[in-house]
Amino acid sequence: MSATAQAHVEDHADDHGHHHKQTFVTKYIFSQDHKMISKQYMLTGLIMAVIGITMSMLFRMQLAWPGESFTIFEALLGKWAPDGVMDAEAYLALVTIHGTIMVFFVLTAGLSGTFSNLLIPLQIGARDMASPFLNMVAYWLFFLSSIIMVSSLFLEAGPAAAGWTIYPPLSALPMAQPGSGMGMTLWLISMAIFIASSLMGSLNFIVTTINLRTVGMSMTRLPLTIWAFFITAIVGVVSFPVLFSAVLLLIMDRSFGTSFYLSDIFIQGEVLHHDGGSPVLFEHLFWFLGHPEVYIVILPAMGIVSEVLATNARKPIFGYRAMIASLLAIAFLSTIVWGHHMFLSGMNPFLGSVFTFTTLLIAIPSAVKAFNWITTIWKGNLQMNPAMLFSIGMVSTFITGGLTGIIMGDSTLDINIHDTYFIIAHFHLVMGISAAYGALAGVYHWFPKMFGRMMNKNLGYVHFWITAVCSYGVFYPMHFVGLAGVPRRYYENTAFPMFDDLTNLQILITVFALVAGIAQLIFLYNFFHSMFYGKKAEANPWKSTTLEWTTPVEHLHGNWPGEIPHVHRWPYDYSKTDENGEYIIPGQDFIPQTVPLQKDEEEMIH
Repeated sequence: MSATAQAHVEDHADDHGHHHKQTFVTKYIFSQDHKMISKQYMLTGLIMAVIGITMSMLFRMQLAWPGESFTIFEALLGKWAPDGVMDAEAYLALVTIHGTIMVFFVLTAGLSGTFSNLLIPLQIGARDMASPFLNMVAYWLFFLSSIIMVSSLFLEAGPAAAGWTIYPPLSALPMAQPGSGMGMTLWLISMAIFIASSLMGSLNFIVTTINLRTVGMSMTRLPLTIWAFFITAIVGVVSFPVLFSAVLLLIMDRSFGTSFYLSDIFIQGEVLHHDGGSPVLFEHLFWFLGHPEVYIVILPAMGIVSEVLATNARKPIFGYRAMIASLLAIAFLSTIVWGHHMFLSGMNPFLGSVFTFTTLLIAIPSAVKAFNWITTIWKGNLQMNPAMLFSIGMVSTFITGGLTGIIMGDSTLDINIHDTYFIIAHFHLVMGISAAYGALAGVYHWFPKMFGRMMNKNLGYVHFWITAVCSYGVFYPMHFVGLAGVPRRYYENTAFPMFDDLTNLQILITVFALVAGIAQLIFLYNFFHSMFYGKKAEANPWKSTTLEWTTPVEHLHGNWPGEIPHVHRWPYDYSKTDENGEYIIPGQDFIPQTVPLQKDEEEMIH
């Protein structure tokens, strides 16, 4: 790191350590401390997750028992469930907002916002982010966009209802259906603000990682968590502006009479004046963000899982440089595969074959990561705590979900399963459940660093096993529902006699989904109870090597009370022995990054 940057970091410490007397507002609300901002992201993400999961439980009940009357429908949906029977408009609105909340507000902001903010300064040896003020603004824009998205649920005409992908013309014509009116406008405003927040955060993460690393922290000594957050931020900066342009053009079509996405539209026999646009243009713009978005969601989880597996296997991560190379390869390839979402849009078959090739190519770096994780825990001294279980669970769901991606990535095979429940099953496993497991592993692992207390391990075990069994219980049978041809986003399939035999399977899926949703209350209880009453944590409860565990348990603005520690080795020196087979530090199977290399000791970097 440059001397100028180091001097800036030290000055930053003096500023925060001595001159500012913090009030309640500056400490807990408009905080510029990255650790507090990470907690704000986490709590906001948890609230949004509760809303999103509740919605999924409601529409799963409708799919299992179509036309049945439920008191909870009437209580929660009001006029959208007359006599307790869910309305078709309400079903599509629930599916739309569930997808939007879970993809953007929980898995994107919840994961990156929480863990990038918490760990980047702590693991690279910085006092704070490059711009703490920008960090604070990014959070409050995210919070504002969350409020706008949730407030759309209370509109008289209902929230946006066009699927989370908001394809035109449903999203471009305010008069198309109730969910195309004010609800869609609020959806677009919310997403525009969300994108601004995401870009601010990403730029901050990139600059901090490049400029504020402590002395000795070269790029090849960074933990894989930081590599994952850094590359995620770059992918976000490249792809989110494209979604912003798509949203902007959609607002123009809706409100200013343009025809970017509309042409030859008839409503109730009346021809509209729109001419010359194409809804396929929207698909291109949306999916150019939409597919990198999948990796914006999963890459931070990959980084967290790499860190947790190495720590709890008491082994160095296998193939450190290969893991970095695979992250870079995934990030690059993610920007040239978006067409596989559009095989049925009438694209040239040759272009389809190109997208098939790039899509299948991305399986290679993904497989590198999977094999390296498995090799890391092979013959390790495994510490089976909840964070480790969720990390192993993530490897499992990433592999099983990824295998079905090979089928869908083939333009000819995709024809039969496009827009069926097979798609739902695939991306929930490979992106949704895998990213959620990564996030949960991160919460269980870094909870002591965030709150100074330990979570209850036994409740963590119960939470993991119910969640793991129910996740597969929901999405494994769903593949067969999709192979049978059941289309997604239909609020009932009673009009199709050929699907009658699948009713019991839909009920089974729903029962697993309800149990999984209720089981998250165990986690919420454990989380909030442990925050106040959990066992007090020691400074380094997991016997880990990285820098964040060298900071005091009590949080202080600036992270380290004195000088920032210098780094002398890579972050995965677990179970390292000398030529006599003795641990380098007697009686200790890990060597912190701050310990200088001993005489004749070689630095390990695979």
